[in-house]
Amino acid sequence: MILEAVMLQVKKGMEVEYEETFREASKIISSMRGYISHELQRCLEVKGKYLLLVKWETLEDHTVGFRQSTEYQEWKKQLHHFYDPFPTVEHFERVEGRVER
Repeated sequence: MILEAVMLQVKKGMEVEYEETFREASKIISSMRGYISHELQRCLEVKGKYLLLVKWETLEDHTVGFRQSTEYQEWKKQLHHFYDPFPTVEHFERVEGRVER
């Protein structure tokens, strides 16, 4: 399982519209091959800042399957105009084993 993590900054005053549009666009990503789940978190300290977490079966399910699809073009059309600056996408994998506190 791969975790895609994206810090998003939405343009000032567009937060409500963004959240509504994101709910609609979620249908796109959730229909993709290799998609497991996603969640959008709103930052409490910085207005307009969000964290998007998406779980994929493999890295390629995101980078190739989704990013090179016609569905991604619709995702971009619906969401990318909200962001300033444009976000950086990072991918993570779980570290196995017990972590002591």
